Amino acid sequence: MEEFFLQAQGISKAYVGVQALKDVSLSIKTGEVHCLVGENGSGKSTLIKIVGGVVQPDRGEIIIQGRQYQRLQAIDAIREGIEIIYQDLSLYPNLTVAENIAFNQIIEKNSRLVNWKEISSIARMAQERIGENIDPSELVENLSMAKRQTVAICRALTQNSRLIIMDEPTSAITREEVDHLFSVITKLKEDGIATLFVSHKLGEVFEIAENVTVLRDGEKVGQFKASELDNDSLVFHMTGQKISYTPYIYRRSEGSRPPALEVRGLTKAGQFEDINFRLEAGEILGMTGLVGSGRTELALSIFGLSRPDSGEILVEGKTVRINSPGDATSRGISYLPEDRLTQGLFEAQSIGDNIIVTIIRKLLNKMGLINKNEQTDLIDRWISELKIKTPSAEVAASGLSGGNQQRVVLAKWLATNPKIFILDGPTIGIDIASKSNIHEIIRGLAEKGMAIIVISDEIPEVLQSCNRVLIMAAGRIVKEIAEVSTVSEDDLLAVINEGHLKEATG
Repeated sequence: MEEFFLQAQGISKAYVGVQALKDVSLSIKTGEVHCLVGENGSGKSTLIKIVGGVVQPDRGEIIIQGRQYQRLQAIDAIREGIEIIYQDLSLYPNLTVAENIAFNQIIEKNSRLVNWKEISSIARMAQERIGENIDPSELVENLSMAKRQTVAICRALTQNSRLIIMDEPTSAITREEVDHLFSVITKLKEDGIATLFVSHKLGEVFEIAENVTVLRDGEKVGQFKASELDNDSLVFHMTGQKISYTPYIYRRSEGSRPPALEVRGLTKAGQFEDINFRLEAGEILGMTGLVGSGRTELALSIFGLSRPDSGEILVEGKTVRINSPGDATSRGISYLPEDRLTQGLFEAQSIGDNIIVTIIRKLLNKMGLINKNEQTDLIDRWISELKIKTPSAEVAASGLSGGNQQRVVLAKWLATNPKIFILDGPTIGIDIASKSNIHEIIRGLAEKGMAIIVISDEIPEVLQSCNRVLIMAAGRIVKEIAEVSTVSEDDLLAVINEGHLKEATG
């Protein structure tokens, strides 16, 4: 008989008007790497909060190493060895690595004096368990996201953890850092510590998981061995539909008109150097490479948020000076930022207000007042065209799912009627069905003649949505893939890693 560390049985939870979970069960064995997957709104977050004792279920029970809990509290979960590492990691950036790792012990002792030698020893021993050696005196705010994750894992280990729950741990780290995180998870497994891994990235699920539990609309679809699944079957279990992808075919228009956008020798010290490329109307150009390759910095310069030191930007064959986003939008360039929450949305404001914010001056009448009819028509148009799911345009943007929030940001920039649209990480943190829909929207824009740049570190997204790809490393374009249909995911990943290694050693 297999030894289960944790069993959640018949878990149900309802909020006002929403059934978040309905009769869901989850079993995790000692030392197992188990993945929890599902679309946004499937109930993943609610389930892990219930397992961690943060949220109380309406019905069901939690069994931990044979002990039954009808009302598991957070302190009970911690004492049983359950630790949750949320996406924000819940670290103190102004404290050192050692202080963050030993923080719980400091609080538990409730001593007026701090034993710095003991704190350093606790941090060192926790790191040794997983083969790490981060300077214990370094402030956490100076660490990369991957090293911050390591600190959060070490802190969990000081609590004698038997199950560590990681919520979207790879959303903001490079492929190299993902590999390192997976090696840490393997060390935890060897030490008998189970991991519940929550992720949207299905390739990583197959790479690390032994078993997979799938949720859809608050219900459990099933629990499967990872070896029994492939990408198509897992997508079907998660969405209830078959989602297929075909590369975007760019059909060059006849004639010899200049490119929609051309960049010549664009350089900004410490960020990117000697960037040259052309982008045609109706084309979807992918830009990829490891995090830190200079992709986003280049986009910010083209959009007027970071003036380059030298080089030229040409729009439809004419050299332009772009010193601000206002300059960019006046020349038909729009930019969808990587972080939609802090850079793309006014979360507390309504969907309608978010959509019109980029063109509000165009809606003013001769008296300087907003033309209400024109405003309503425009908002209704974009809600309809982009299929934004909302009962009303007056709903706050914060109340939408990730996919619908991204559609609002798209609408906000499409309202400016751009000729050139730069999308930086257009589907970060979005579930599979919403990703597919966003890709369809992007293709539709290109088919109408819009020139589009898609910046992404997700290889499947680049291959599925672009017709041509530029690979960047250390601020330079190291290779161009002229036709994506000629390469596989493994081929493209190998080129990215080769370019990164060449620039790093070169």
